[in-house]
Amino acid sequence: MVTAGVFLLIRSSPLLEQAPTALMVVTIVGSLTAFMAATVGLVQNDLKKVIAYSTCSQLGYMVMACGLSQYSISLFHLMNHAFFKALLFLSAGSVIHALADEQDMRKMGGLIKSIPFTYTMIVIGSLSLMGFPYLTGFYSKDLILELAYDRYYLAFAHWLGVFAALLTAAYSLRLVYLTFIANTNAKKEVFSHAHEGSWNLTLPLIVLALGSIFVGYLTKEIIWSFQITLSPIIPTSIKLMPVIFSLFGAGTAVILYHYSSRIFNTPTSPVGLAGYTFLYSAWQFNYIINHFLVQNVWRLGHLITFRVLDKGVLELIGPKGISQFMIRLTQEISNLQSGLVYNYALMILIAICALMVFQ
Repeated sequence: MVTAGVFLLIRSSPLLEQAPTALMVVTIVGSLTAFMAATVGLVQNDLKKVIAYSTCSQLGYMVMACGLSQYSISLFHLMNHAFFKALLFLSAGSVIHALADEQDMRKMGGLIKSIPFTYTMIVIGSLSLMGFPYLTGFYSKDLILELAYDRYYLAFAHWLGVFAALLTAAYSLRLVYLTFIANTNAKKEVFSHAHEGSWNLTLPLIVLALGSIFVGYLTKEIIWSFQITLSPIIPTSIKLMPVIFSLFGAGTAVILYHYSSRIFNTPTSPVGLAGYTFLYSAWQFNYIINHFLVQNVWRLGHLITFRVLDKGVLELIGPKGISQFMIRLTQEISNLQSGLVYNYALMILIAICALMVFQ
């Protein structure tokens, strides 16, 4: 379900290649999605929501690659992303299992000693998500950004992707710090019973961790040989830019979270609170869609499809309308059976007269 849109774009590549304007729109939408979802994930408090918005951000990279006509690279990132994102989601499930179904990161912390294996798995998945050198995510995400830089008329798409990489590192380290390193805010009885899951919970994590480390390196030559168009030599500084920004975002997050506990609190200033609310509500997209689209569609559907069609035309000509017609018809016919002898005699007389006339 998550990757269906990207897969559809890849399969529709022959059509997209005939529409350069559509490719430009796809690139712009993909880069904006990568950046927007990263900003939203930066302020989420639900453990699974942070990873979910991270998924949306990575899908933006895949869409951007499709807009650059690098469909095999998009599929390469989709495959790589499957390993480290599945690792993060299943590791999050292990954390939630250890804390008796708690998902709020503000009620976690201090779990590094209780569930060290899960901590290691989340760190591996987060580093691969950040594009840390020589892990799986590094080979596809950085390549997409390099290819975006080559398209000078869409240079802003490259920089949006680079800043999204910085934010990705920031919210990944925030997740690790709040869940495992910060002082715990969990209930005593919950924290004291935190433990690793059984082998059927941890074994898939090991397999996915191996994929998050090695798959990108083992498959990069095969994927790259499929489709990378000739491009000018890209400066080394540009190639290193995503890694530099990721390390900068991770380092900044660690310093801020380690030396300032107030950063966990909701901002109190009007500007800070407005910005926090704007990001936490996903740029108000849900409100806009529900208020301007969903409500109008619902109102239109209620007035036309429900009242006019369902309760109107379809009921009149459908089974309910036919049954009501038959009931009324039988009621009218039954009214002829009055039980009075002179009415029956009159009907017999009229019938005899009719037969005599027609004969």
